[in-house]
Amino acid sequence: MSHSQAPATWWRKFALGSLGFVVTIALWQVATWGNDITEVPGPWLTLQGLRELATDGVLWRNIAASVFRVAWGFCLAAGIGIPLGVWMGWNRDVVLFFNPTIQMMRPISPIAWIPFAVVIFGGANFMLAGRILFDASDSSAIFLIFLASFFPIVTATTSAVRSIELKYLRSAANFGVTGLGLFRRVILPAALPQILTGLRLALGIAWVVIVAAEMLGVTSGLGFQVNDSRNNLRMDYVAAAMVVIGLVGLALDMAMSNLEASALARRGMSRR
Repeated sequence: MSHSQAPATWWRKFALGSLGFVVTIALWQVATWGNDITEVPGPWLTLQGLRELATDGVLWRNIAASVFRVAWGFCLAAGIGIPLGVWMGWNRDVVLFFNPTIQMMRPISPIAWIPFAVVIFGGANFMLAGRILFDASDSSAIFLIFLASFFPIVTATTSAVRSIELKYLRSAANFGVTGLGLFRRVILPAALPQILTGLRLALGIAWVVIVAAEMLGVTSGLGFQVNDSRNNLRMDYVAAAMVVIGLVGLALDMAMSNLEASALARRGMSRR
């Protein structure tokens, strides 16, 4: 693509995306015309509710709580899932050992684990060097995020390593590249695009799950905001929280997309 074409393409994407938002908001307004805050609110009532939540600071605290839990669960899942996925992809006996259990547990919705998470982590305050990292309510939500993120990550990583063509491994062996050097120079570059895709998918799933996880057993977070507002018949606050959930999810996806593009660019690769 030439330099003269790039700005036009960017503006086209921006224009079409903006038009889609405008049309959606217009349809929303038409569908909710005349409703009050105890019914499905329109865009204007939602905006007013959003302003109220942002002004008193509740919104920012709930965003921070949700992002905190997602970050912990996602990082724990990546820290375990990527090494395990590489090991499974590299060693046939390991994949035969773990894969049946993983494939059996993978279809189980993380939401189904909520009762067990509350029981298991009901009194668990996790500590490090005498300082509390997260309390009991955080622990159960983080556990659910871990489950939601772990299976896409380990599955994508295993598939990425197993799909590396043998000719690359043989070429590396001919040049005496083994061990850590083989992982750093051959396996990681070849598997990186698919691993990053798995991470991006896992983060999206994690953000969906945290909202449901926070509707039970916690007193903060965007999921709690939705549930608490519904109980108080403040449907404008419910809609405002839903808008924020979507915007934060979009921001997280864009951040992962940029990270993916940057990581691939440093290795001389690009996304298709």
